Amino acid sequence: MHSSPSGRTRLLQLALSLFMLIFVALAHAQDGAKLTGTVIDGQGKGVGNALVTVKGGGVTRTARADANGAYSVDGLPAGTYVVVADASSFSTATTGGVKLAAGQSEQLEPLTLSVASVAEQITVNSGIESIAAETAPSGGFVEERSAQSLISDTYVENFTSPIADYGEIVQIVPGTFTLSSDGIGLGQSKTYFRGFPDGDFDIDFDGVPFYDTNSPTHHSWAFFPSQWIGGVDFDRSPGSASTIGPTPFGGSIHLLSKPMGNEQDIRGTASYGTWNTKLFDGAYNSGSFGLFGGPKKSNLFVDIHHMTSDGYQTFNYNTRNGGSLLYQYSFSPRTVLTAFSGVIWLDANTYGLNPTRCQTLGLPTGGTYTCTGANSAFIGAGYKFMMTNNSDPVNWLDYQYNNYHVPTDFEYVGLRSELGHGWYLETKPYTYNYDNAELFTNATPITEATTVNGSNTYNGVKIAPCNIQVVKRGVSALPCGVDKYNSYRKYGETSVLSQTSSVGVFRGGLWYEWARTDRHQYPSDPLNHWTDQALPNFAEQFWTNSYQPYAEYEYHATPKLNITAGTKFAAYAFNVLHHADNGKTVGNLCGLGQTTGCPTTVTDTGTFKAWLPSLDFNYRIHPNFSIYAQAATGSIVPPSNVYDFNHTPSAAVPTPGLLTPPKQQKSTTYQIGTVMKLQRFTLDADAYRVRFQNSYSSVIDPTTSETVNFLQPSSVTQGVEFETTAVLARGLNLYLNATAANAFYVGKLNAGTLASPYPVRAPGGLWVQQTPADTEMQGITYQSRGMDLGFFNKRVGEQRVDAGAYHNQAIISPFSTANAYVNYTVRNHSIFDQTKIRISGNNLLDQHNITALTLAGTSTANLIPGTTYVDPFNQTTTISGSDNPTFIPGRSFILSVTFGFAPNERK
Repeated sequence: MHSSPSGRTRLLQLALSLFMLIFVALAHAQDGAKLTGTVIDGQGKGVGNALVTVKGGGVTRTARADANGAYSVDGLPAGTYVVVADASSFSTATTGGVKLAAGQSEQLEPLTLSVASVAEQITVNSGIESIAAETAPSGGFVEERSAQSLISDTYVENFTSPIADYGEIVQIVPGTFTLSSDGIGLGQSKTYFRGFPDGDFDIDFDGVPFYDTNSPTHHSWAFFPSQWIGGVDFDRSPGSASTIGPTPFGGSIHLLSKPMGNEQDIRGTASYGTWNTKLFDGAYNSGSFGLFGGPKKSNLFVDIHHMTSDGYQTFNYNTRNGGSLLYQYSFSPRTVLTAFSGVIWLDANTYGLNPTRCQTLGLPTGGTYTCTGANSAFIGAGYKFMMTNNSDPVNWLDYQYNNYHVPTDFEYVGLRSELGHGWYLETKPYTYNYDNAELFTNATPITEATTVNGSNTYNGVKIAPCNIQVVKRGVSALPCGVDKYNSYRKYGETSVLSQTSSVGVFRGGLWYEWARTDRHQYPSDPLNHWTDQALPNFAEQFWTNSYQPYAEYEYHATPKLNITAGTKFAAYAFNVLHHADNGKTVGNLCGLGQTTGCPTTVTDTGTFKAWLPSLDFNYRIHPNFSIYAQAATGSIVPPSNVYDFNHTPSAAVPTPGLLTPPKQQKSTTYQIGTVMKLQRFTLDADAYRVRFQNSYSSVIDPTTSETVNFLQPSSVTQGVEFETTAVLARGLNLYLNATAANAFYVGKLNAGTLASPYPVRAPGGLWVQQTPADTEMQGITYQSRGMDLGFFNKRVGEQRVDAGAYHNQAIISPFSTANAYVNYTVRNHSIFDQTKIRISGNNLLDQHNITALTLAGTSTANLIPGTTYVDPFNQTTTISGSDNPTFIPGRSFILSVTFGFAPNERK
């Protein structure tokens, strides 16, 4: 009977306690201070949805600005605060020393946000509420001035293979496709888009251009694995005047480093997959910390990994060790230092020869080609044939005679400072190194001789230069290996000075780079400790200087219209030292019957210069809907082989400095586009037309023995492309993109300035090779409560193949690959936050379509000097068993388990 009154008493006491607690809280709230203000852009326009953070005295408060940029933060205890405003596509604005008394209400001066640099524009669509835009794997932003796709960090983390390189990551971009013959991330991949092959576009990392000095191509597996990449900004145009690099010709792929979090995090990953592929990775994010007990101004991200794989191709083993370090230090809210260092150590057994159609596909069922002589070895060994026939180990072209050793390193230090009155200065000195030491056999696989007679012939035919397995049987032969070396070290810097005002944004800057390169190829004997012959195929050192000063102005004509105009001066200087060789490149440097006292080296120099103007505009029809147009020019630094020359000893040796340098390749791009970001739907679409000059051909002047290089006929590529994301249900998105395009030759080689031996070609109307008529990608993703599921299918349309000077000699049929990804991540804010299980499946349907083709010959006779030749339209060459096809790597899976550890737990 007494329990009930006691229960009522406890209930009354509880209610009274709650009432007193609420009263005290309200009383403190009434005493709390209040901050109000606005966030504006350089035009004085409010930045809607900007995030405002108020920090001080152990208190942190956040608020979102409204559509006009106004914000309010209340309930602040007395103290001194720092106020930070942030919005995507803008740099952070900070004001400090804000003192508040109890109950005070303070109106701050407007916080002005300036437009961020490219590396800072990782998120998109400032001030726009769009679920579709936030969850899109790839898409543009409403402020863009050309066709761009920003690939999110979420896509890289969840919807690509853990061993992927950047070539695999950018395949999602409209019109883009990447070819890799040994499996994703297990070999040198090449990326194509809009009719441009690798070498016709820039790639940079955090704004630092990187490319090979031999030609402006890239080494996808020796630099920047996916573990280092936090997103990609892909601009499918020459960009504006401030777009720097050796080839602002077709476009720019801007790789971005990992975003640095504010919380400490440790992650270890173990992966295992098809072809005995193993990956072990460790990553550490320090979060904000202080040096020697000082203020928390530092942040550090470290990643190390070890990867091994047998590869898709037989006996093409891969080993890669890598590590990166990213450090950031804030001297003040206005000045930030960033430093990066990345090192890769790569070893592989890539073979020096490509497998033939006979070796991979075997005899045809229709009898269109035969496999005899050299082509009869290893008939039908399969798609993954590389260098061996497993059924006959005696005939192995031994992988131990093919070694590819490549260490690289890449470093930069960047300093960004706000100087006041809207002025910003950013400078970034850098250096990087590529060191490729390669040994490979140049052996030709043949059928085993019936008898071994001690000669270097087989069935009466001389073996040239030799064959490993025949040598093993006691047959003498010539050296058949190649000792290949390519090494360069670069030093450079990028700098930009910008000023944001209510009228617009000025940008001026400079890119400068110096490089030294050492290259050679020596015929070598792999069976005699790799003894080199006296004379090389080539041996050279060269030095290059590149510099690009630029200036542009982004004029804010109205609150909705921005117009940007500018120009850059692209200059490139080349100085080469050739050593005498065996005739493959420059010859023995004797002339006019001279046999003694021949020079051992010859030098040559050249300079290429070009003004590259650009003009574009962006008009905001609505805050979430814009249109843009662009006219821009681009150029390409020439490959080093434009300075190769050869001659006969009966001719005069070319005098240093007299080699005729070719004209520089240039392009002109026109495009229009639109960007729309609705709540549950996004659309990015554009149409483009690009006229560009093709790569070089050369002939030797019979009178002067001088090598004359000239540009091949010009081409026009034009098309339309789009990408879209639609939210189908909560967490369920549909992603689509497609292109329809053509690229055809329109130019004619003018022989007016050349002597009669030079051929004239007029292949107008013929397609540019490796330019698909269309591409499509379909993707569907589901992301909810730590589960990330994705399916993506990429289709590449019909392509044409050239054979030397002859265009459209073969056709590559359409092909597609389907990939699927399953990820589960622990996101419970516990000590094991970010622990993850990840399954990646590539080429699920196990397709083996031909993706590239090198033809053994043509169906037309060679060009006759002094005559005019018009290429036949759509004429195909006869299929040969000696053709070298490239196939889609077979189906593969990889399972990854990431162990996350957040020492302080996530709040």
